[in-house]
Amino acid sequence: MSKEKSRFSNNIQIKNRKASYEYEFVDKLEAGIILKGTEIKSLREGKASIQEAYCFFRKEELFIKGMNISPYTQASFESHEMTRDRKLLLKRKELEKFKAKTEEKGLTIVPVRLYINSRGFAKIEIALAKGKKIYDKRDSIKQKDQKRELERLKI
Repeated sequence: MSKEKSRFSNNIQIKNRKASYEYEFVDKLEAGIILKGTEIKSLREGKASIQEAYCFFRKEELFIKGMNISPYTQASFESHEMTRDRKLLLKRKELEKFKAKTEEKGLTIVPVRLYINSRGFAKIEIALAKGKKIYDKRDSIKQKDQKRELERLKI
């Protein structure tokens, strides 16, 4: 049992830092991802990127497009496509809520963080987001600078 817990405690967290700069988050959810074997192994090595990724609806299902998972180095001949569309796993009510909000208010769904949970499953934190205006971006930069300056003064 102790070996199994240590196997999953590698704390892989891939963040989309650009998303918080470009968007204002309205609501966040945690979703599962359907992955192939070589994809999860590559993800455990930390070889993934969600910088260019976004979520979209196809029929009644939510998919993520543009998420880059590098090929697994130890794979023999059958590897995965690096940027294929991957299905996200959410409850029906959550899907309907997000779909309604994206259609009516002009919001979008962006991935914020990709990680492996304590049970060893790959999870992605997605956010219902509204695009920031240029002056909002300037405000967020100004607040970050002020916060950094305060931290320097405390030390």
